[in-house]
Amino acid sequence: MSSLQDFSATGIDGSEVDLAAYAGQVVLVVNTASQCGFTPQYQGLQALHDKYGEEGFAVLGFPCDQFGHQEPGEDAEIAGFCERNFGVTFPLFSKVDVNGDDAHPVFAWLRSEKGGLLGSKIKWNFTKYLVGKDGQVIGRYSPTTKPEKISSDIEKALAA
Repeated sequence: MSSLQDFSATGIDGSEVDLAAYAGQVVLVVNTASQCGFTPQYQGLQALHDKYGEEGFAVLGFPCDQFGHQEPGEDAEIAGFCERNFGVTFPLFSKVDVNGDDAHPVFAWLRSEKGGLLGSKIKWNFTKYLVGKDGQVIGRYSPTTKPEKISSDIEKALAA
């Protein structure tokens, strides 16, 4: 697997999503959680999705319960929480692992493409990966990086 478009993932509604649907778009892939100190970033992620969506940008949220058991709910509960509390309309996927032997293939690939402070391992919720129109990873952002701080990188990727 050599680009984001080579993968598929299960949508939060249970449908299979071929990520080739995002070919030619700039994508921000984020591992999310509903009970995390960074959970308010959903608002910033939605703002990016709204601001750049018509230009060919999408946020893809992957709920994950590997960090402090901060995403304990089932998929329907997670979707309802995100919509109700943050107006999330960007695509959400079924809960995944992002580290370890059971890591979703998308995250195993993302981690191999861009390491962080702990090598390839993801250290917490709301780690963000910016993927260019060609499906290649442009950047990795820590959980503390607020979504709005990624705007200039998104704009550069959209202009490329």
